[in-house]
Amino acid sequence: MLDFAKFTKYSRPGPRYTSYPTALEFSDSYTYDTYIKNVQNQDASRPLSLYFHLPFCRSACYFCGCNVVFTSKDDKKVRYMDYLKRELEILSKHLDTKRKVIQMHFGGGTPTYFSAQQLQEIIAEIKAYFPNFIRDAEVSCEIDPRHINEEQMQTLSQAGFNRVSFGLQDFNEKVQVAVHRIQPYAITKEAMDLARKYKMQSVNVDLIYGLPFQTLETFKETLALALTLEPDRFAVFNYAHVPWLKKTMRKIDETTLPLPDEKLQIMQYTIDFLTANGYKMIGMDHFAKPEDELFKAIEKGELHRNFQGYTTKGGADLIGIGLTSIGEGIGSYNQNFKDMALYEEAIDGGKLPFERGVVLNEDDRIRQYVIMELMSNFKLDIKRFEKLYNINFKEYFADAIEALKPFEEDALLVMEEGKIECSETGTLLIRNIAMPFDAYMKNHAASQKTFSKTV
Repeated sequence: MLDFAKFTKYSRPGPRYTSYPTALEFSDSYTYDTYIKNVQNQDASRPLSLYFHLPFCRSACYFCGCNVVFTSKDDKKVRYMDYLKRELEILSKHLDTKRKVIQMHFGGGTPTYFSAQQLQEIIAEIKAYFPNFIRDAEVSCEIDPRHINEEQMQTLSQAGFNRVSFGLQDFNEKVQVAVHRIQPYAITKEAMDLARKYKMQSVNVDLIYGLPFQTLETFKETLALALTLEPDRFAVFNYAHVPWLKKTMRKIDETTLPLPDEKLQIMQYTIDFLTANGYKMIGMDHFAKPEDELFKAIEKGELHRNFQGYTTKGGADLIGIGLTSIGEGIGSYNQNFKDMALYEEAIDGGKLPFERGVVLNEDDRIRQYVIMELMSNFKLDIKRFEKLYNINFKEYFADAIEALKPFEEDALLVMEEGKIECSETGTLLIRNIAMPFDAYMKNHAASQKTFSKTV
């Protein structure tokens, strides 16, 4: 059992570390010309991971932190498709698109807000430029069960998509009304049945705890219903309430949000419930069955983390395509424009819609390795680290080691000569445990409106 009073003291703003440095450190000091040179100089032997942002939704879900364009007009989607094609054409002038593709992900927005025919057109264009998908490439799509039909699922299946992720969030009607997302169980079940009919190898469902009016008892009911869908993976996210960044979150009455103590009870119950039903915790917030490749990867210490979440497909250059997409190369991150007008203006001018990014210095690379190892595998092999970087870990990270002592005293981790390893309960606070290694946190320590709360 968790000591909830002890845990709530760790509730503080902190990054989720889908990157290090985090997106807050991206800036326009990373120039367009430097970005183009970096793309052109990528190692042709490295495979590619492709991310396509399809940003449209019909209406707002108040909890959503994604970059979304709300519309009911089909002509906006058609226009966006044209710009995506033109972006691909420009990209192909700078990037060797004949490299092997080991991963592709459609994110949003609601990718399946595009019709089956529109999806076919987008996929055909992608494969014309990127013809070398490996046989077992991970090809995935985020799906809102309220916006999926059989023709769309068939299209995805025939195009080689083998993984889908369903946004579920919560089945309680009062919660759904509060977050402006009415999604009855029957609709979600129909979507799951389609995924199984069209032989999706892995189906994930997303849940969120910390939403308005949620209690431990209501979330127990949601979990029980979600389990009847028999997903291969669960992602159970801590709601990130950042109304200073996302205007739609201002529609949520903060007095209805569960307190940290209740959220911790929900999380502990979720872990116990899913574990009792054959799932294992994988990385932060994720659960998978023991036969899942993610579980096998974490046992070997080979799990990776990028902007698409946890993956076994490491060692690839991530290419972000579309509005606001983020890419990652060796030693750099880049992001496209978030504003549609600026995105279109860049492409109209024959340029990639690059807005900002960051080039990692040596210290960034060292800290990136440590933070991503902790976030992915909940442990750090210090001897391996020292061999890779020829650095004395204790001397280089003396301040971080000191900052981690309270976690060790609370039995949240073990620090030994050759390793740092989180306890089972410590994994719940992995963001907190990673933060002492973040050189940029001191710049944001005074702000309560930078990151979401860790608990």
